[in-house]
Amino acid sequence: MSTAPFFTARVGSDGTQCDAWPDQPLLVSLEQGGINWPSSCRNGTCRTCICLLTEGRVRYEIDWPGLSAEEKAEGWVLPCVARPVSDVTLQVPAV
Repeated sequence: MSTAPFFTARVGSDGTQCDAWPDQPLLVSLEQGGINWPSSCRNGTCRTCICLLTEGRVRYEIDWPGLSAEEKAEGWVLPCVARPVSDVTLQVPAV
């Protein structure tokens, strides 16, 4: 079985989606797909891009992104450093 060259990232409940490439952070894929996403540091520390992963899985290439163990367990992710390993659905927190 071969791995798909890319996954799908869905955002919100309105059907917005884009290609999500496993070799780059989700934030880059979102921007390339024309989805405006809040961001600042792009290294996992400022938390501007934080969102809830409601479906799918991601991986990190850094040892510990700027999330607590509790946040990770609840499904919070940082798209600036998270890379998809499946199709994903992201929910932006209400501010």
